[in-house]
Amino acid sequence: MILPLLLLLAADPKQALTFRATFDKGPDADFAKGDKSIYFAPSYKDQASAVKGLGQAPVALENGALRFKSKHTTALFFKIQDNVNPTTGTISFKLKLDPALDLPPDYVDPIQFTDKAYNDSALWVDFTKDEKPRLFRLGVFGELKAWNPTNIPPDKNPKFNERLVVVKNSPFSREQWTHIVITYATGTASLYINGKLQGNSSPITEPFTWDLAKATIRLGVNYAGLMDDISIYNRVLTPKEISKLK
Repeated sequence: MILPLLLLLAADPKQALTFRATFDKGPDADFAKGDKSIYFAPSYKDQASAVKGLGQAPVALENGALRFKSKHTTALFFKIQDNVNPTTGTISFKLKLDPALDLPPDYVDPIQFTDKAYNDSALWVDFTKDEKPRLFRLGVFGELKAWNPTNIPPDKNPKFNERLVVVKNSPFSREQWTHIVITYATGTASLYINGKLQGNSSPITEPFTWDLAKATIRLGVNYAGLMDDISIYNRVLTPKEISKLK
């Protein structure tokens, strides 16, 4: 009986957890393999000026969650180093909002993982700005100079859309939490909403690299609404494991 028990323990998602921020006791993470602190900076181009805490961001704690009060253009982030496996993992978090009523008329990224920009070694989810209802998308991009060396704008570059998973009818509302899960491994990523697979990205062949000293978990870029319970794991969780996450 010892061997099956060890296998069961090895497969426990809790053993793969590297980061968790529930916001029940404050804005910092409850558990982290790396830095637990949340940071504020005037912009992501000025991260050298970052200070610990919520700073001047239009964000507050509300009933054990983060409330983004209005369009958020400053920088609010956790550090990726030691908190995120760069090559494979699972990201879980919750949102509560009505996209039609709460979001500004712009592209909105509730969460981004990158050290550079949204199209350069980046993993994110966003809401589009023009469609009604607004689309919810997963984006996964390797090095910009490899997949888009001349930096063609997204609306003129079909290679941009090849790196997206698009959800047309998402269940977001002000009345209940919507659970988002992203899994990623070298060359691909998958998006789940409320435990159900929404799609897989096309295989990404370009390299994906981060300067871990600069890479951040960017929170609420242009976002307005609630966010809660960010959990990160160092492996791809199975669909069964994802269905049990809360």
